[in-house]
Amino acid sequence: MSDRLRPRDLAFVATDTAATPMHNATLEIFDPGDSGFDYLALTQLITDRIAFVPRYRKVIRPVLGSLANPVWIDDAGFDISYHVRRSGLPRPGTMEQLRELTGRIMSRRLDPNRPLWEVYLIEGLADGKVAVLSKSHQILVDGVETVDLGQVLLDTSPEPKQLVHEDWEPRRAPSPLGLAVSAVAESLRDPATVLATGQTAAERLLRRAEEGRNRLAAVAGVLANRRPTPDSPISAELSEQRRLVTVRTDFEDYRAIRLAHNTSVNDVVLATVTGALRNWLLARGTSSSKMRNLRAMVPMSVIDDELEATSLGSQVTPHLVQLPIAEASPLVRLHQVRYAFQAHRDTGQAVAANRLAGVAGFAPTTFHALGSRVAAQSQRRHFNLTVTNVPGPQFPLYAAGARMLETYPVQPLLPGHALAIGVTSYDGGVFYGITGDRDALPDLAVLGQCITEALEELVDHTTGGRTRAPRGRPKTAKKPSP
Repeated sequence: MSDRLRPRDLAFVATDTAATPMHNATLEIFDPGDSGFDYLALTQLITDRIAFVPRYRKVIRPVLGSLANPVWIDDAGFDISYHVRRSGLPRPGTMEQLRELTGRIMSRRLDPNRPLWEVYLIEGLADGKVAVLSKSHQILVDGVETVDLGQVLLDTSPEPKQLVHEDWEPRRAPSPLGLAVSAVAESLRDPATVLATGQTAAERLLRRAEEGRNRLAAVAGVLANRRPTPDSPISAELSEQRRLVTVRTDFEDYRAIRLAHNTSVNDVVLATVTGALRNWLLARGTSSSKMRNLRAMVPMSVIDDELEATSLGSQVTPHLVQLPIAEASPLVRLHQVRYAFQAHRDTGQAVAANRLAGVAGFAPTTFHALGSRVAAQSQRRHFNLTVTNVPGPQFPLYAAGARMLETYPVQPLLPGHALAIGVTSYDGGVFYGITGDRDALPDLAVLGQCITEALEELVDHTTGGRTRAPRGRPKTAKKPSP
């Protein structure tokens, strides 16, 4: 079996629990117009395009006795109607209702006995709009063997591409004994299989040991009458429920700030997030000492021959940033964020935003998935939240003739992380998807309002004749001559 899971893939399966379901999602809003876009049209579109992502028709099967890592095999009972679902909102079909439904869908784990993805057509939005919510497990989308399904569904024209229909038949599934015999034979032929199996066993033991240490530390804290102190205001023990906030902003605001302060759109996005977090935490009464220690994992795209090649033309690597939320000045925050990313730009491996936006299909869905994978693999680096920012095309895209108006990434929460933020720019807008734990962050909507306010603050300092962000060391004033 050549399509065998790698050790790092199995780590995502081990992390997937009721409190931390490891799936990424994208919420998109469409205007059907006269296209006739409905449940049947969406189902047919996915049926026509799923051949581009063959792993979306596969399931994971373990090997007897853990002789080797599990394998991907065709789902003999694949049923497209199980994966493509239909839902609706009650009147009046507001964004608040849509976010509430999305949060509930995101709280549910995917069935491990079926291909690990679901797509929902959500009807009943105001003005005749419809939404499509697609979610895929982290193990499914690796950018190497499989990109996200959402990347292959959209077209640049209202006229869908005419594709040759594929008559797919699942390959015969091997028996449990057959999988075991194949694993032994593959181990004899390829020593890498033995190494991968050993690495998986070692990582499993390490996870169990770490879980044991965490339980002992918790018991010791209880016996000593000590309450666990969170690393930051957004660190918490997660519940099984999620909450989603969406924010739509204008791309021209980011462009104006970028030009005025000689920075990048990514810097402006991170400065906006920093300002929003600052105002939100101040509104919560957070102490200044806790506001000085907030580290974000910001996955970045690079071109590096030493990393595993992807089908997207670039790789995604982790980048840790200390967010300057204790700084009161929005321009100084922008300058500090710019400086934090300068080292990444100086490597010469950074990928320009227009190159990412030019990747075939709607690549942000895949890049957000890869970003969450990178964050999950970097948990031992001690950060407090993940912020993924992916540029998309600045022109409209269509699904079976329906124009996509808005797109919001919905990122998974890592253990102990009550907050994750995804950002996508598309067709004149910059769209924030803010995922939070429902119990830990009941005021998440306030953070959404703070995003808008933080951006307005930067715009005001840019267009209102305020001073530009400082660069370099401040010059000391010369003493007047006597």
